[in-house]
Amino acid sequence: MGGSGSGRWGRFHERFIVEVRYLPAGGRTALLVTAAALVVAGVAGFLVVLDSVLEADDLSAIDAPVEAWLDSGRDEWLTTFMIVLAIVFGPVAMPIVILVTTVTWGLLAKHAWRPLLLAGGMILGVVIVQVLAPVIGRDRPPAEDMVLEFDPTSSFPSGHVMGTADFLFLSTYLVFSRHRRPLVTGLAFAASAFIVALTAACRIYLGYHWATDALASIMLSLVVLGVVIAVDTFRTVRTGTPEQVAEADRRPEAWGRDERG
Repeated sequence: MGGSGSGRWGRFHERFIVEVRYLPAGGRTALLVTAAALVVAGVAGFLVVLDSVLEADDLSAIDAPVEAWLDSGRDEWLTTFMIVLAIVFGPVAMPIVILVTTVTWGLLAKHAWRPLLLAGGMILGVVIVQVLAPVIGRDRPPAEDMVLEFDPTSSFPSGHVMGTADFLFLSTYLVFSRHRRPLVTGLAFAASAFIVALTAACRIYLGYHWATDALASIMLSLVVLGVVIAVDTFRTVRTGTPEQVAEADRRPEAWGRDERG
């Protein structure tokens, strides 16, 4: 019994708990500073946007002009593209993509820590939107501007934009934080940011959100990203000796290859 229990705990520990990575001196501190900066910037940015929305001044002044500008550029092919984009990153397809990604990654990876962290970050984002949206209770753009079906729910912040931003930013960090190729990591984050911006433009173009709804969602996603980086750093990062860092750099996952080896 004792041996069996010990074996089960060992397998559980190996699968879900053990994932330690060694960085040079200062690497752990840099990650924690980055996490704190993201949280502070995200909270401050969100509060600035929220204040402008509640007071109907400052940043919220861009809402009507941005919507009018996008509406003026409506074309059949562009509308079709935006509808497809809305479906792909919508409330039906997106959860399926997230579930398949998380489960597949969890099954194939050597450790399940990062897939679980991705799932936890996504859940945190959903909770934030579900709590804030009804409390703030901002009206959406006029119903006649909505290209698809009427949506009576609160507009601020945008669940579509935040869900997309959370998934892309968290996935990018959790994958590329283990790599030693800064250029590739930078390009991955740039691609994620572009898709998030495109999703935000899509929601405004289709008449379901104001520009400040999308901006607030991106600010909140920075908070979620900062929290995930902090949790991941506290859990996995250790300051290593030059030998330990060199050994970590020799691992396949450090260069983007199969982490199962």
